[in-house]
Amino acid sequence: MSLIEVVSLSHSYGAREVLKGLNLSIGRGEVFALIGPTGSGKTTLLRLIDLLEVPSSGEIYFDGKCIPKSGKQRLEIRRRMSFIHQKPQVFNLSVYDNVACGLRWRGERKNRVAEKVDHILEMVGLEGYNNRDARTLSGGEAQRVALARALILEPELLLLDEPTANLDPVSTAKIEQLISYIAGQHDTTTIMATHDMSQGQQIAGRIGVLLEGRLVQTGSAHDIFRSPKNEEVANFVGMENIIEGVIVANNEGVATVNIGGSAIEAVSSYPVGKEVYAGIRPEDITLALSRTQSSARNSFQAKVTQVASFGPLSRVEVNCGFRLVALVTKMSAEELNLQNGREVYASFKATGVYIIERKSS
Repeated sequence: MSLIEVVSLSHSYGAREVLKGLNLSIGRGEVFALIGPTGSGKTTLLRLIDLLEVPSSGEIYFDGKCIPKSGKQRLEIRRRMSFIHQKPQVFNLSVYDNVACGLRWRGERKNRVAEKVDHILEMVGLEGYNNRDARTLSGGEAQRVALARALILEPELLLLDEPTANLDPVSTAKIEQLISYIAGQHDTTTIMATHDMSQGQQIAGRIGVLLEGRLVQTGSAHDIFRSPKNEEVANFVGMENIIEGVIVANNEGVATVNIGGSAIEAVSSYPVGKEVYAGIRPEDITLALSRTQSSARNSFQAKVTQVASFGPLSRVEVNCGFRLVALVTKMSAEELNLQNGREVYASFKATGVYIIERKSS
């Protein structure tokens, strides 16, 4: 059963339409990642779900009930949610008092407050921090305080807006582990907005892509990253090789795509004559100094035009009649002596080519 459902949801600030006709259903206990570039409307959607704003049009349902635009019921529903913002907010109080404040506002008994605060601080790895001034904490520690303050209220819905955006890698890893633990152990429905696609893949069971105010695709990480719905999603999720072509043959589901005189084979049901994009992820392309016997249906003689290394990986651009980008290990790049002008063979499987319909302009 859905805990949250939005129906035909749109929102504007003056003449600027930020969200456009969103439909989304999120099940109880689900971890859902909302990915999209800055300015795509992620924070606005979270604010609407948290009932901080009233949508310009459309409806939001919580636990099967349509949320009214105002009134006591709206406040009662909001008390069943917690929202953690991108920049953690801490009060000019001790860590203990920061975490305890929500329970005190709700009239919890003093002994129960102490018991719950100790438990939640241990859970987020801040045991022994009770008397620390919250303003002296690091960014990662402050974010864990914000999480503790939210979780101590035992929300049915946890909303996270870029929870690790301003943190160092170590703090980011701790927060990600904590979010995963909370979702797994407490069955808390979680919606997390992030522009970090790897984070969405690691934590969420399902992902939604929000581009220019429209929810353009939802699905598993595999669906989103391996089978993008259109060119915009493919570009956003890093499918750098998006090549225009036309299907010129299709033999029992193996299509031949004409790419400016070259032919790429791909698994597709599209008919002959269909204008398409052939999408290939850089990590699915292998480079070798000679043509090798393999199961890859596609192999092209190419010339290296650019090599850029970052960490343990190298990004290699080649020209094989059309531009391709491959991602290989730095060790492989060194062993192959990849440099500008080097002749190589670029190979990839037909199953590694994703065909996207090309809309006529």
